Amino acid sequence: MSRLVVYSSKKTNRLLYVLDWLIKEQLKLEYELVHDEAAVNSLSFFISYGKNFTHALSIPDAGLMWAKGVSEHEIKTGTWNQIQTLYDGNAATQTLPFDLFSAIFFLLTRYEEYYNYTPDVHNRYPATQSILYKNRWLQRPLLDEWVQTLRNLLKEQFNILTPAVSFSYLPTYDIDIAYSYKYKGFVRITGAQARDIWARNKQVCKERMAVVLNQKQDPYDSYEWIKQLHSNNGNRPVFFILSTQKTTDFDKNILPSHPKMQKLVNDISRYGEIGLHPSYYSDNDDTLSSEKETLEKIVHKNISISRQHYIRAKLPDTYLRLLKAGISQDYSMGYGTHFGFRAGTGQSFLWYSLNNEFTTPLRVHPFCFMDTTAMFEEKLSLNDSFDRLKAMTKLLQKNNSRLVTIFHNFSLGTAPEWLWWKGAYKEFINNLFALK
Repeated sequence: MSRLVVYSSKKTNRLLYVLDWLIKEQLKLEYELVHDEAAVNSLSFFISYGKNFTHALSIPDAGLMWAKGVSEHEIKTGTWNQIQTLYDGNAATQTLPFDLFSAIFFLLTRYEEYYNYTPDVHNRYPATQSILYKNRWLQRPLLDEWVQTLRNLLKEQFNILTPAVSFSYLPTYDIDIAYSYKYKGFVRITGAQARDIWARNKQVCKERMAVVLNQKQDPYDSYEWIKQLHSNNGNRPVFFILSTQKTTDFDKNILPSHPKMQKLVNDISRYGEIGLHPSYYSDNDDTLSSEKETLEKIVHKNISISRQHYIRAKLPDTYLRLLKAGISQDYSMGYGTHFGFRAGTGQSFLWYSLNNEFTTPLRVHPFCFMDTTAMFEEKLSLNDSFDRLKAMTKLLQKNNSRLVTIFHNFSLGTAPEWLWWKGAYKEFINNLFALK
């Protein structure tokens, strides 16, 4: 493996965090950080941060690498090879016109989410407050574009070759409501039936009774279909199970104590990975730990991955709570209200704690598309929804990044409001794997 030399007059945990992600994880190279100018003067090539050298790839320094904590500040935008940038340096003498390291750090750490803001109705950071949304860049994986451009620059201008990388895809599913009608219990079923009778929803009443009497398949039961879809292409999806022990207005799944729910989870675990879907009201250590332990008892193994229900991830609180509970990988990095790249990338990264100024062991996996966002938030047609997904996918493919999508079992079943989604999703998946 090739080794890059990086010159910087100083060293901080912030700088090491960026270099580890950029050079080790993305470029697949090793690096050595050097502080002595005399040690690099004889080198034919190195990367210089904050000082211009004629025989180096020089990057301007905006100062963020040397600061501590969070301080709201103005960020200049610019362009590099027709790609939008943050922390524009206006430095004509340097190789890069912007501080790549500060830009990466700002987006990966979600620095702006530590500013004062007014949360949305679900107490989440609003996508509309982000710098990417305000500049209309949210649906572009800017970090991946910067990395790919840097990879090409190293090869073409400095003859530095990096190992080949390729696009990848991970399908994920949130099991919020395992079944529409089945296994809800006498009280919930009769209550729902009474409400629909009062509202004169005759078709719903008829369908509910047919499902309960095993005369018709539940409209949310798409599990065998999902299994067959991925067995055909050899892909192993991830399923996030809501295992709350009480139902609420936001947590409507079948209780995990129900034998049919336990059977479903174990069946799914044979063809997919199982993760925890912390409930809407799991924002305390005891509830989160209890839900995790409940799911672990069902699958008889440790659960180390999660995604927040309603994407209710608040920094730094949520990530600290996940780490304390033994979660090492989280898939909540995205917006429930908008498509796109919350951290500017499709690639995973370790969470950096701005409060403590160190890299944590929690690995964050971004997603860029969710079916319910298309239906209920963006209010898009089926064709427009998949056109948006395909456009983001092409950008990720072009830059050798990773696509993570979120679908629900109910959007791939037979519910009339999701008509044709199953077919469009299958076509998307098949076309994606046909390109391999």
